Amino acid sequence: MIADSPAASARRRRRPFGRLIMAAVAVSATVAATAVAVPSAGASIPPAPSGWNTVFSDDFTGPAGSGLNTGDWRYDTGTGYPGGAANWGTGEVETMTSSTQNVYQDGNGNLVIKPLRDGNGNWTSGRVETQRTDFAAPAGGKLRMEASLQQPNVSGAAAAGYWPAFWALGAGARPVGATNWPSIGEIDMMEDINGRSSEFATLHCGSNPGGPCNETTGIGSGERACGGCQTGFHQYAVEYDRSVSPEHLRYYLDGNNFFTINANQVDANTWSNAVQHGFFIILNVAMGGGFPAAFGGGPTGSTQSGVPMLVDYVRVLTSGGGGGNPPPPSGGGAITGYAGLCLDDRAADTTNFNPVQVYTCNGTPAQQWTVVEAGSTLHVLGKCLDINGGGTANGTKVDLYDCNNTAAQVWIPQSNGSLYNPQSNKCLDDTGWSATPGTQVEIWDCTGGSNQQWHLPS
Repeated sequence: MIADSPAASARRRRRPFGRLIMAAVAVSATVAATAVAVPSAGASIPPAPSGWNTVFSDDFTGPAGSGLNTGDWRYDTGTGYPGGAANWGTGEVETMTSSTQNVYQDGNGNLVIKPLRDGNGNWTSGRVETQRTDFAAPAGGKLRMEASLQQPNVSGAAAAGYWPAFWALGAGARPVGATNWPSIGEIDMMEDINGRSSEFATLHCGSNPGGPCNETTGIGSGERACGGCQTGFHQYAVEYDRSVSPEHLRYYLDGNNFFTINANQVDANTWSNAVQHGFFIILNVAMGGGFPAAFGGGPTGSTQSGVPMLVDYVRVLTSGGGGGNPPPPSGGGAITGYAGLCLDDRAADTTNFNPVQVYTCNGTPAQQWTVVEAGSTLHVLGKCLDINGGGTANGTKVDLYDCNNTAAQVWIPQSNGSLYNPQSNKCLDDTGWSATPGTQVEIWDCTGGSNQQWHLPS
């Protein structure tokens, strides 16, 4: 196995050497020739296909040398998320920056992410994420995340350690520095390592190590040939389809569906936790780490500095369904649960640790909850729904506390109506199936019972 740090579970796959080497030997030749027209560098974003709606897009038309629009994008800097795993959980060696030496628009309609080595042998590079975390497939509909990009045009010894990627993390990762990886889901649309002019597509989910998704490997396509992907722009995409049963994740290269994952490959709870929520998109070029190491290692003294990944456009589309799963409402509203009672801040008291209870629905401000962070945090009266002391045991009480982006305040709505807290691996629970107003709520093992089914504001 690739040697991982204890915090490796905070983010991405660390694949077993044997599996990676086998994949390297057996590169798939099944990817068909380009079936759709891919925009040339700097071309406009193609129109949305019939039946699809564009919910986010960027074609990077800023002036030469300019940074990104921080209303749409955020820069990841340093060597890990605050409170998260060192070296982004992968063993990569670069320091990410917001410098326009590493991340900039080129004036020709492209985003440039360029790794650079200084005179002391230290690497810097770029990693950016969408500000939005609510890219979700509507219930009964579809989500498509797509980019046209050119992999770094470098190969052989000069490419050792290069690791470009276009991927997405579940919204619940953001408030806690991705320390809940892989349960909140990671969808990798494109990864290439060591300039092999190939790609890997993967879903990461469940628990680490092992678990239903075979972590740290994940459920993956293996290495797929990607001829010309370093010398020209190609279109990489994934579609999450909730209009079929079982649900599917379909991966595409230039319009060709080369890999599909079905929901019934894992248990229903794992699938729901991994994909039935919002996502945010990430673009980065890492240097070194466990994945490149499995294919020869790097970077080395021979690795060439300054070869960029170019991104022509990124867009997100949705189709069909009822408008999202679940979309953040524009304002507050009641959260109703078992026996028709409402989630309530007892006595409308905003003191930290004030109990959150079930109570007769009365329309007061103490029952006007707002769903934010793409459905992962619940606010009322300026405070957040919080697990007391960050506890993880059955029966730990739930109360009100200052919003602080900790794992104790992450509540991810599930398709069965439950509110799931990844840190504890438990759900918000009406204690003892109580129909008595004034009963404080708690966390408990997720059962799918009606005392764990909550109806969010709409």
